[in-house]
Amino acid sequence: MKVLLSWIRDFVDVPGTPEEVGRRMSLRGLALEGLEPAPPGSGLPPGRIDERADAVMDFDVTANRPDCLSVLGIAREVACAFDLPLTVPGPGASGWLTTPDLAASDGKALPVTIEEPDLCARYSAAVASVTVGPSPAWMQTRLHALGVRPINNIVDITNYVLLELGQPMHAFDFVRLAGPAIVIRRARGGESVKTLDGKVRALASDMLAIADAERVAAIGGVMGGAESEVTAATTTIVLEAAWFNPVSVRATSRRLALRTEASYRFERGADVTATIRALARACALIELIGAGARHRTVVDAYPRPYQPATLSLSRAQIQALLGMDVPSTDVERILRALGFGIRVLGGWHAAAPEVPLPVGVLGDNWRVEVPAWRLDIRRPVDLIEEVGRHHGFEHLPSTFPGVEQAPPPSDPRVERDARVRRALLGMGFSEAISFSFVERAAASPFIDREPALELANPLSEKFTTMRPSLIPGLVDAVSHNRRHARRDIRLFEVGTRFTPRGEERAAAVAWTGLATADHWSGGRRDVDFFDLKGVVEQLCAVMRATASFAPVEADYLVEGRAAEVWMNGERVGVLGLLDPIVAEARDVPPGDLIYVGEVNLDALGVDAVHGVKAAESLPRHPSVVRDISILVDDTLSADTVRGTIRAAAPLTLMSIREFDRYQGQGVPDGKVSLSLRLVFQALDRTLTDDEVREAMHAVAAALTKDLGAVQR
Repeated sequence: MKVLLSWIRDFVDVPGTPEEVGRRMSLRGLALEGLEPAPPGSGLPPGRIDERADAVMDFDVTANRPDCLSVLGIAREVACAFDLPLTVPGPGASGWLTTPDLAASDGKALPVTIEEPDLCARYSAAVASVTVGPSPAWMQTRLHALGVRPINNIVDITNYVLLELGQPMHAFDFVRLAGPAIVIRRARGGESVKTLDGKVRALASDMLAIADAERVAAIGGVMGGAESEVTAATTTIVLEAAWFNPVSVRATSRRLALRTEASYRFERGADVTATIRALARACALIELIGAGARHRTVVDAYPRPYQPATLSLSRAQIQALLGMDVPSTDVERILRALGFGIRVLGGWHAAAPEVPLPVGVLGDNWRVEVPAWRLDIRRPVDLIEEVGRHHGFEHLPSTFPGVEQAPPPSDPRVERDARVRRALLGMGFSEAISFSFVERAAASPFIDREPALELANPLSEKFTTMRPSLIPGLVDAVSHNRRHARRDIRLFEVGTRFTPRGEERAAAVAWTGLATADHWSGGRRDVDFFDLKGVVEQLCAVMRATASFAPVEADYLVEGRAAEVWMNGERVGVLGLLDPIVAEARDVPPGDLIYVGEVNLDALGVDAVHGVKAAESLPRHPSVVRDISILVDDTLSADTVRGTIRAAAPLTLMSIREFDRYQGQGVPDGKVSLSLRLVFQALDRTLTDDEVREAMHAVAAALTKDLGAVQR
């Protein structure tokens, strides 16, 4: 929020330079993001003289503080931070901040009907006779400084009040309103309106319309209509100040792709009690600059008047949460300066800043009335935050609070995910973090015959679908790296994927390029299926899980170079070569081979994190190694061969490893020569040659009988 320091000083006479003010406010939670020189020319209203340094101050206002989207809101914070009185425009203010005391009329001259009180809780209007022309130089200077283009004196006054008080306003040409009447209703089917930017916009039935007796005159909370706008020929205007439902305004603004200063404030929540104050300020400015005079016609449609919330607060609560003692006088001063009503020891301290109140009424318990503009205050802890913020968090004692109970154990899934990350980093992969939302086209190959989870209101076409797999994000990351001249890429991600069954934690990898780092000694080789299979096996080993693999057909993998991962009779993952069609659809260069894999971490469990860690002594007796070479059908999987050997061998078989595979001259078609190394070892004795020979005979017989193998 940009604001002139001289404009702030209209309400609070704060000393110091812009830098000093910004430094103090940054400590009080209103961070100063930038300082700009004040525009040339005097931005001071009539009767005000101030030769102190001026600047445009840009404060960072968080989304939960719409009250600070105005000069007055920031001035209130400044007054509290510097412990200075705040002057608010009103009938009791002096000088040019004085406003008339508007009283609602019978409304016969301008009937106002609210058909949708849930979308428009209050609608106030005032009529004035005007002469349209340019606004004075000081007003134009202030508007320019805050990034608003001056148009004419009437429009400039509505923008001025919006910036000063935070209440959006609009001016209608009274003569161009049919009726004249104002009806706040939902748009009807087929209705459209030409807005002030010159575009004709079709309205949906859930949008709020400000209509006259015949047509739509404005889009509630977003923008006025061109048919009733103020022109040079306008002589009578209707000033509007209203409260519109934030959800409705946000939905309308987004659907129409129309964002304005008014919608920006209504979306975050406006002050429902500010409408009459804003009208009074606008009428006072019209008369101050000689642009016209107000009528007695003031309408205030207010079906359900605002009932302020009250919260209980005690000094003990403040000390327990902040860990420091804040004097009662400071608590009262801070809350009163911020506009809260305080009841202590049975008496009310009004928040009206024009009524001077004594400071120092002692008490340790309060009932606090929340002003309508503080939408972020809902619980006593919110009040404590306000007290701590303006008392100064820099005064918090640097001591640790006492520990009254042992902290709860951490979620084992957190350590599990961390272990997976460490394992993949150790295998040479780099971690990627992608969005949970992906394009519909990117998600479709991975849906696996289940309905896609699509967002009702996506931010863009690139974020329409909840990702069913982590692989689409990794493929896009590989594509990005390849377009930036990176050839050898190893990426992984640990995250959540979404299916109609719910959320699942998964780990996915993508690998393209060389299998090992390029080196002058040679040995260059591109990654293949077995490299990726080794990564998955190692990952399962880290999680103390034994995995088996079986061929699989998947829409996004190349047939014959794909496998699914099984553990304890449950499918827990898949790996293989990404289909080139899927890869090229994500702008991967043609010819690139990308191997991808994904494992369901929830299926692997958390035993590896909190399971019992057992240690075993090293073997004391020697092992015996035997090799066997066989001819088998080339359609048999290695897992089948190993399973047959383990079933036939005694418990002394420690490991099986394939060390050679050959097809070619001397091997019949459809056959493959496999050489396997078997390691036998007993923990309690040295194995004899007869024991090992008997085991090898049993293995050879089983291979011949079950698989039709021929020993070579």
